[in-house]
Amino acid sequence: MKRSYKTVLAVTMAASMLLAGCAKSPDNNNAAANQSPKAGDSSSLPPYEISWVFRGATQKDLNLVAEEMSKITKEKINATVKLTSIDSAAWDQQATLMLSGNEKVDLIYSKSATYSSQVAKGQLIPLDDLLKKFGAEIIKSIEPDILAASKIKGQTYGVPTVRDFASFAGIVMRTDLIEKYKIDTSKIKSLNDMDPVFKIIKENEPNLTLVGPQVGGTSTLDLQVSASVDTLGEGLGVLSNLDELKVVNLYETPVYADLLKTVRRWYLAGYISKDAATSKESGYDYIKANKGFAAMIKGKPGNDVVISQLTGKPMTMLQFTPTLSTTYSITNSMFSIPKNSKNPERAMMLLNLLYSDKQLINLIDWGIEGKHYVKKSDNAIDFPPGVDATNSGFNLRQGWMLGNQSLSYLWVTEDPETWPKMTKFNKEAKKSKALGFTFNADPVKTEIAALTNVVNQYKMGLETGTIDPEVNLPKFIAALKSAGIDKIVIEKQKQLDEWAKEAK
Repeated sequence: MKRSYKTVLAVTMAASMLLAGCAKSPDNNNAAANQSPKAGDSSSLPPYEISWVFRGATQKDLNLVAEEMSKITKEKINATVKLTSIDSAAWDQQATLMLSGNEKVDLIYSKSATYSSQVAKGQLIPLDDLLKKFGAEIIKSIEPDILAASKIKGQTYGVPTVRDFASFAGIVMRTDLIEKYKIDTSKIKSLNDMDPVFKIIKENEPNLTLVGPQVGGTSTLDLQVSASVDTLGEGLGVLSNLDELKVVNLYETPVYADLLKTVRRWYLAGYISKDAATSKESGYDYIKANKGFAAMIKGKPGNDVVISQLTGKPMTMLQFTPTLSTTYSITNSMFSIPKNSKNPERAMMLLNLLYSDKQLINLIDWGIEGKHYVKKSDNAIDFPPGVDATNSGFNLRQGWMLGNQSLSYLWVTEDPETWPKMTKFNKEAKKSKALGFTFNADPVKTEIAALTNVVNQYKMGLETGTIDPEVNLPKFIAALKSAGIDKIVIEKQKQLDEWAKEAK
C-alpha cells in the first residue's frame, strides 16, 4: 500500500506538471481539465468525470459500483468515474456510433476485430507518451513483447488487459459420466481419440447431445481451428505453420479438410445435434440442462472450474494442441483512449490504477463487499447469504477484460494458484512468428465483405458436420476464390513481409 501511495503521488505530481504546461486557450469542454494545479497533491488537480465504456451485460447496481470506485479515484486522482456497459450483441454498432460522433468517451474497450480500423480512422489516440508519464504500473505489469504486440506502425493505441495471453484447443467433459463409465482420459490426445468415448456415452445415454461449441451461434470446430493457427485477424489468410511467415488460405489446407471429416463422422453417428448449424445454444447450455456431455473450448488454466460453475456440473478439461500466443490473443481485450476524450491524461491515470489498485479492480470485477460478495479469506470470495448469480445486482464476471486480472479475488471454488499458473502458462506458450503484426484490412475491405457472405453460406454447415465436405468443401473453396480470397492472401503477405523487415 505504501508503494502504491508513492506511485500515485508520483503520478499526481507528473500530472500537475503536464497540466500546468498545457493550460493554453482552453475551450469550453476541457477548460477545467487544463487549469494549472498545485504540484504535490491530488486535490490540486481540477475535478473531472472519467467516462469509461466497456462491453458487458446490464448490471442493476452498476451506478452503485461506480460511486464506490469514485471514492477511491477522487482521493487518488481527483476524478469520479461514470461506467457505461453495452451488451455484446449491440457492442459493435454502439461503439462505432460513439467513436464516430462527438460523444465524450475517455476509456473504451477495444478488440482485434475492429482495432486497426479504428486506428486508421483516427478514432484512437497514441498512448506511448501517456504511458511513459502516467502508466508506470501498466508497464510494470505487462511484459514488453506483450505490450508491443498492440503497436501499429510503431505506436501504441491499446493497452492489453493482464489475463491469459495464449490458448489451446481442447474439450471439457462431464466428470460424473467419465467416472460412471470408467473412461481413461489419459489415452485421449486428439479430437479423433474422442470417437470411442462418444460411442460409450451414446450407447448408455442416448438422449444426450455429445459435443457442442463453447459459444452459441458458433460452429463445433470454430475454436479448434482458431486455437490451432495464427488467424492474422479475420482468418481469411492464416499462418498454419507458426514457424514461418507464409500466409495461406486456411480452407485449402489438409488440416482443415481432416477436421471436417472428423466432425462429419460425428454428425452421422448422432454425436452432434441435427440443428447444430442453426441453434443458438452452446454446449454449456446443453450440459446445464442435463442434455449434453461435452463442449469444445479455447483452453487456459482454471477453465474447467469456471465452466463447472457455469454448468453446475463438475467438468474435466483436456488439451489437444500446443499452447499458442498470437497478436489476436493479446489484442482481443484492450482499453484505448478515444480522440473524443476531454482529458487523456486523467484517463491514463485511471487506467494505471486498474493495473495496480486491488481495491479498485475488485470493485469493477465483483462489486461491493458485503453486498455482492463476502471474503472467505485474504483472496477468496463467495456470495453473501441469500445472494446468488440469479439475484445479485452485480455479477459481471469479466475480470479478463477490466485491467490487471491477477489482482482479482478468486471464488472459493477456484484453484488458489490460478494466477501463478496463468503467469507460467503465458511464459511457456509458443509465440507465433507474427506476434505483433496487425493486418490493415482497408485495401481489401470490398473483398472481405464479399468473402464474409461466402463464409456465412458454407462455414456452419461444414464445421458442424451437417453437410458433406466431400461435396461442399470444393464448392466452398471455389466460391472463396471467386470472391477474392487470393487477393487478401497476397495483400496480407505483402503487409507481413513489410512488418518483418521493419521489426528487424
